[in-house]
Amino acid sequence: MDIQIRSFFIQDDGEVPNNPDLPVVVYPGVFAERPDGLEPAFSRHQWTGSWTGGIYDYHHYHSNTHEVLGVQSGNATVLVGGDAGERLDLQVGDVIVLPAGTAHMLIEASPDFAVVGAYPNGTTPNTRERNPTDRTQSITEIRSVPVPSMDPVFGEDGPLLHKWVK
Repeated sequence: MDIQIRSFFIQDDGEVPNNPDLPVVVYPGVFAERPDGLEPAFSRHQWTGSWTGGIYDYHHYHSNTHEVLGVQSGNATVLVGGDAGERLDLQVGDVIVLPAGTAHMLIEASPDFAVVGAYPNGTTPNTRERNPTDRTQSITEIRSVPVPSMDPVFGEDGPLLHKWVK
């Protein structure tokens, strides 16, 4: 399978910190043929604590962990990085990996839209919203989140590990 992996950095926008060191990584269509394989692959590669559902329709981020989201059904437009961030049109089988601190929110979705989410080593995520009083503490927390030992899609030698070098 030849997948064109996309990655991009999102800068701190003054309201949400995003992640200055690690890019967002997108694997378009990597599970298009087998969306039921999302959770087993994430789990096999030590991204656990999985859940299935939607994405909040307001800017939020996790300052204590990275997050992987795989589209299990439907399609959606998601805004990553705050108001001035990147709009991603996601389809069944797409996977996005959000480094700690990266804001994300649902803009619109088909009625059957669902993602599988998970975290490195099953870390329980906190949920932060745009709030200047939490921002300074969040930046400190984001910097202390380690790079995972496995790519959630490809494991030990996946592209994420080559793109995420602190």
